[in-house]
Amino acid sequence: MDASEPFTVDTVLAPVDGSDESATAVEYAVAVADRYDASVHALFVLGRGVVRGLDAGTVDETAVAENTQEFLDDIGDIAADADVALTTSVDEGFSQTRKTRHPGNVVLDTADDIDADFIVLPREPVTETEAEVLEKAAEYVLSYASQPVLSI
Repeated sequence: MDASEPFTVDTVLAPVDGSDESATAVEYAVAVADRYDASVHALFVLGRGVVRGLDAGTVDETAVAENTQEFLDDIGDIAADADVALTTSVDEGFSQTRKTRHPGNVVLDTADDIDADFIVLPREPVTETEAEVLEKAAEYVLSYASQPVLSI
């Protein structure tokens, strides 16, 4: 892209993990999408504990699905209030069998799959004792994304 071409955005990727910080990131993603007449794709990334629990049968799959859907419905309201189109997906941020699968890779793979032009993701303070799923992914995404990234 040369300097004379306008900056355009068709799809904004907003990775979420159910945290308040990721809901705030969706608000920013919706604002970017609204500014560029774009859509938002929210990717709910399941954390290590949930993935392990689902694999072991110690976490109730129905409860995870309900909690995830409730969060996606809440952020759907944010997009609807701004009249911004929203699509969603859910993916496991970790794998018991693939060591290279982590939230950062999941975010970047999804960005490529949906042809995202912009990524907005939370980056909670690293001083917290329990890091959310996407906090660990933020540095990776910032380092390796081919799209512009807004980390809040």
